[in-house]
Amino acid sequence: MATAGADLPQVTYVKKRNWKPIRIGIFYIFIVPLLLIWLIPIFMTLITSVRSLDDITMNGPFSWPSEIELSNFSEAWSMGGLSHYMANSFIITIPALIICLSLSSLAAFALARFRFKGNLVIYFTFVGGSLLPFQILMLPVYRLSNTLNLYDTYWALIIFHGAFQIGFCTFVLRNFIRTIPGEIFDAARIDGASEFRIYRQHVLPLSLPAMAALATLEFTWIFNDYLWALILVQRDKLKPVTTGLASLRGEYIQAYNIQFAGTLIAVVPTVLLFVFLQRYFIQGLTMGSSK
Repeated sequence: MATAGADLPQVTYVKKRNWKPIRIGIFYIFIVPLLLIWLIPIFMTLITSVRSLDDITMNGPFSWPSEIELSNFSEAWSMGGLSHYMANSFIITIPALIICLSLSSLAAFALARFRFKGNLVIYFTFVGGSLLPFQILMLPVYRLSNTLNLYDTYWALIIFHGAFQIGFCTFVLRNFIRTIPGEIFDAARIDGASEFRIYRQHVLPLSLPAMAALATLEFTWIFNDYLWALILVQRDKLKPVTTGLASLRGEYIQAYNIQFAGTLIAVVPTVLLFVFLQRYFIQGLTMGSSK
């Protein structure tokens, strides 16, 4: 008598090889050298900024400091005029950022929630305008600023940065607002809320992650701008920190320690902004990734 299951085919299990450690190893083999190459300029800037000029002259630029010179930062801040240039950068960046985010959020709300003729045309105009390279706008913007008597003023940079960055911000915010459920707006309209009240009390709070991400990016781009600060501003008392560092290089033609110390001071505002807004920045970058 045959036993139960005697005629069943035998199953052979083949153990699959785990390739995950190999992939991780290959990843680190490539990524670690690239990371080190990227960190070399930052490391050299940190080292050079705390060295004395005599140490750099005698031992060369690629050596460990024999003595830490923290006075380089105070000299770059006071004697190099970096305090004045830094204040100019904030005077230019903050109004431009407010103009950019306020107008782009209004435009994005209209393009995302209202259907009208020319909606897509206006939307693609914003997108196409943000794709224009800066170089082809140099002469038109220069002549326009002269015509409007804005050349060599704060407003030349404020208006240009605020206007030019509206396209990118509108593109991002419009796509984000479209992900907000329409039932929220319908309920608000039933309760008698006006469109501007819906924008102020519903759209802006819900768009906080996207707004924070854009604020971080736009602050960094505007604050670190060099090209337009060089073209639209000539007086030294109006120059932002980027062109101010160029003036510092002209004053201290061989004092690399002072120049590098000024460079590190100039990056502090953008680093602090990212530190305080990094939670919202990551949320804004990953918005919609789980849908």
